[in-house]
Amino acid sequence: MRIPRIFIDSELSENTIVALPDSAFQHLCKVLRLKSDHPIRVFNGKGGQFHAVLCDVEKRSANIAISHFESLNNESPIKVTIGQTLSRGERMDYAIQKSVEAGVYAIQPLFSERCEVKLQENRIEKRIQHWQQIAISAAEQCGRGIVPHIHPPIGLKEWLINCSDMLKFALHHHSPKPIHSFSCPTNNQIALLIGPEGGLTENEVEGAKIQGFHSISLGPRILRTETAPVIALSVINSLWGDI
Repeated sequence: MRIPRIFIDSELSENTIVALPDSAFQHLCKVLRLKSDHPIRVFNGKGGQFHAVLCDVEKRSANIAISHFESLNNESPIKVTIGQTLSRGERMDYAIQKSVEAGVYAIQPLFSERCEVKLQENRIEKRIQHWQQIAISAAEQCGRGIVPHIHPPIGLKEWLINCSDMLKFALHHHSPKPIHSFSCPTNNQIALLIGPEGGLTENEVEGAKIQGFHSISLGPRILRTETAPVIALSVINSLWGDI
């Protein structure tokens, strides 16, 4: 029997009954057509998950009866914060989705010199909500108990200055230095800068170096901006994490 797993943005506790949010009701009861007593898993992004069953399924609403809490041990020991320069179309969505599956800790969308994405002020909040929902859906699918936070977009220079107490990498395909030439940071925190479709400018690479970022490559091939975070996270977790 398939046991669906859903995110509920509220306080959850054992031996309680909780009303399903509208979006979860539509997915479980309208799309999947689940009935009362069907087992599900629920989580609220604060770690772990709860075992529950559907109950009181009506035409427009349903509840869940939560039984017990289950701790999870599938978060990477390496906390990687990705500075992902904004990209066009669905590329940013892909980068966020796959980064969450690969174990990212947080994502900071960035504006850079060659960034071709322009967000109007009145649309920024809507985009943040969209990206956060992608992170939630990815966490649901891959079994994580924590949902990585998607920060509001900021300029590249501002982020470079604010990064501290981390081992800092800037992906740059011209760099001869591979990532495996470094040692795991003692605090297990890494900042990873990924440029836009046209790449980082030489001034941006130099500015990153001034702020303590090390230019690294992930091999001899040029990666797309949405592919780079997946490969980088895989390598980092293979070297120092849980892969």
